[in-house]
Amino acid sequence: MKADKGRVDLRDVARLAGVSLGSASRAMNGAGASAATREKVERAAAALGWRPNHAAQALRSRLSRTVGCLLPDIGNPLYAQVFRALEDEFLALGYLPLLANGANDLERELRTLSMFMQRGMDGVILAPGNERSPELVEALRTLPMPAVVFDRELPGAHDSVVIDHAAGVRVAVERLMALGHRAIALVLWQGETRPVRRRIQGYKAAYAAAGLPVPELIVQAQSVTASAFEEIAELLARPARPTALIVQGTHMLNSALRAVASRGLRMPQDVSIVAIGDTAFARDHEPAVSVLTIDMADAARRLARLLVDRIAEPGLPARRERVELRYEERASVVPLHVEARPTARRR
Repeated sequence: MKADKGRVDLRDVARLAGVSLGSASRAMNGAGASAATREKVERAAAALGWRPNHAAQALRSRLSRTVGCLLPDIGNPLYAQVFRALEDEFLALGYLPLLANGANDLERELRTLSMFMQRGMDGVILAPGNERSPELVEALRTLPMPAVVFDRELPGAHDSVVIDHAAGVRVAVERLMALGHRAIALVLWQGETRPVRRRIQGYKAAYAAAGLPVPELIVQAQSVTASAFEEIAELLARPARPTALIVQGTHMLNSALRAVASRGLRMPQDVSIVAIGDTAFARDHEPAVSVLTIDMADAARRLARLLVDRIAEPGLPARRERVELRYEERASVVPLHVEARPTARRR
């Protein structure tokens, strides 16, 4: 028979579960307890008919159970996927995540961080589009709540989760080289962000490792969601045109497919294509598009755990975790046929 709910508190739950009060608290708040402890505590809470009063907990602990997520451009389907995965993780941990779209605009990012502070959020996950801005670095330094940085390189002792873009792009370039491609274009945007820098680094490293000069085939559009049609079409019109493209995101993938068709070429027979970031569009396209992708659920799990741990224990040393950028080959990449080879450029 269940006990009277009005006279039951967390101490009773901890006693019945055979754990400490601190362990019971962490288990109910999703903040670091083991799966076995959580199971014992939840079973004891159910037996006693006890449920946590989050409003009372917030008053006692001064926790709002909310976290802010500042992402650079939610018009980019990949960042929409990131937030969806983060939402699943934080809801499971008892936190409400609130999304803010920085839109790669510095003033907007600064206002958002200020509003996060004013609203008393427990922590922040951010991937600013202006990571090299002194104003943003200072705003992050003065945040009164913990922050975890996603895939950016910012000064200071911050917890972070980064994607290994350089290694991933190098693997893709080396795979294309193994299939006979040498003129491989890299299509990105102009942002001064870690992903852009690291992708270019990986691209150049692959050519250096092969003992080949880096071709002048890196093009950068004005924004992540801008059309890169003109830039790619110009590359494909050259006498020594690229036989393979590595393109960033869904918008530039669409630009690449249109540019290939506009030149009377075919994918993959004439031009192999790899997209950075997996989407339903890439998977469902005919032929399916090869991609460089991450395990989004794993990245979200790491981000959420780092932030929740930091909220619980502010004195922990700064931690940095790395997520693999995997190459997944589909039908859009094929060996370079002799008849598809462009005229070699004289040097």
